[in-house]
Amino acid sequence: MPEERDLASAAGASEPVVIDGGDQSCTRLLIQLRGRLAALPAGTIVHLLASDPAAPLDLAAWCHLTGHTYLGPLPDTGGTPAYALRVSSSPRPTDPSSPWRPADEN
Repeated sequence: MPEERDLASAAGASEPVVIDGGDQSCTRLLIQLRGRLAALPAGTIVHLLASDPAAPLDLAAWCHLTGHTYLGPLPDTGGTPAYALRVSSSPRPTDPSSPWRPADEN
């Protein structure tokens, strides 16, 4: 299971929450990210570490779908690529098993 900093203390933290997606495919990464962001307060900055080459495209599209703000790639530190986003105060729901699809609104 990928490592992450303590999300419970993120509410008052000025430091971004770091989620390590490792080498997961974007499908698994978005499933993990969907669950993690649901536990964070609006406005929280998240740094997502992800080595999947499709991550910057998929993450930007997913943020557009959900209403979270994609802030872009972080400067290269010589390690795993990292991307920043801001948690929305009113994210649009997605399907729990397919978070790249909007939730059914029946």
